[in-house]
Amino acid sequence: MNAAAMQPETSAEFDAYAESYDEALALGLSFTGETKDYYASGRVAWLAKRLAERKHAVRSVMDFGCGTGSGVPFLFDGLNAKMVHGVDVSAPSLDIARATHTRDGATFAMIEGKLPPTFDLAFCNGVFHHIPVAGRHSAAAYVHEALLPGGLFALWENNPWNLGTRYIMSRVPFDRDAITLTPPETRRLLRDAGFDIVRTDYLFVFPHALRALRPLERWMASMPIGGQYLVLARKR
Repeated sequence: MNAAAMQPETSAEFDAYAESYDEALALGLSFTGETKDYYASGRVAWLAKRLAERKHAVRSVMDFGCGTGSGVPFLFDGLNAKMVHGVDVSAPSLDIARATHTRDGATFAMIEGKLPPTFDLAFCNGVFHHIPVAGRHSAAAYVHEALLPGGLFALWENNPWNLGTRYIMSRVPFDRDAITLTPPETRRLLRDAGFDIVRTDYLFVFPHALRALRPLERWMASMPIGGQYLVLARKR
């Protein structure tokens, strides 16, 4: 992968926010009444059910765009992974990740060159809207190359069709100028990189104030109204 293609809008930006990322994100999410951990656990729990349906065992996970590694514990515990390898373009963020997440099997590295096909699953949340459009195919190809044959890529993105999502992003400094991807754009990107699309799901419809309605969300996953969406894709 040409890591330089990701640099202009990602590396310097997230270097600057490495220490304050959680606080900035919390400001945006406060509109929903939930914390980032609610969404992190929800993403992994939903994914775990989809993997179980496919009988897709997960031993090794690549967390693409891991940042400070806040999602790593959820990947270990929610997917029963033995190894989680976080990659990112921000060295200060990775320094925080290494210092914070020291459990056996957790490793972190800069996005450089290519990784050999090692992983059963690649996971990515809210990263591609920060990658310059010209660098997105290269990023998807990097993930494709790192997966074992038949490996799965779980790509979560913010849903630009959801007005609440747009409002939240406008409140987060590093999201304000991001170029979002619609679900069709994400599916096309992954197909062009060598993936077959398994499914697309939409999650996080109801804020905390309407949490009593959340059991309905599993029946609404095919409706493009959730705050985030998952495109699950398989390496050809």
